[in-house]
Amino acid sequence: MNKQLATTLFESLASGIRLDIFRLLVKQAPTGLVAGEIASILGLPSTNLSFHLKAMTHASLVSVTQEGRYQRYRANLSVMQSLIDYLTAECCTGNPEDCFDVDKAISCCDTN
Repeated sequence: MNKQLATTLFESLASGIRLDIFRLLVKQAPTGLVAGEIASILGLPSTNLSFHLKAMTHASLVSVTQEGRYQRYRANLSVMQSLIDYLTAECCTGNPEDCFDVDKAISCCDTN
């Protein structure tokens, strides 16, 4: 991970709709969802959803595979983990394992 990629990822998530989409896809990992299911669950018009999914795919936050007439989207969890690792790499003078318990940090900050 480098600064440019991290910036691109943050820019891609800097929309409430995109953040909702990504969180939904994380919940549905590893299966993912087809575009119509995402639109239905989040109550988004298809054209609006398509715009956001294209941007997220371009940023590598989500992957897409063709399934007949449908496109299935999946959260790219390894990219998100790389971003988290990049952000915490220098924590506690390069020893992030000394700084916090990742499981506790995630659960304490989960406010839905």
